[in-house]
Amino acid sequence: MELVIKQQVLNYLLHRNLISKHQYGFLSNHSTCTHLIECTNDWTLAINSYKPVDMVYIDFSKAFDSLCHSKLICRLRSFGIGGKLLA
Repeated sequence: MELVIKQQVLNYLLHRNLISKHQYGFLSNHSTCTHLIECTNDWTLAINSYKPVDMVYIDFSKAFDSLCHSKLICRLRSFGIGGKLLA
């Protein structure tokens, strides 16, 4: 059931341009590994062209350990998601 809901929400967000098609991590064919490969390629091209490259690594793992459900529900409502799906 989670997969069905996930797909419906993603389709809704993508169709209404509420989420970037360049988002990585949970879109089909857009894994975090794919993103890392693309970034490494971009960095290599820039370095080979003698362009400066800055990288910042941030560990967000603790940021997603908890979730404020009331804020999530409010945000989903603002995107037009409601009814049984929101419930």
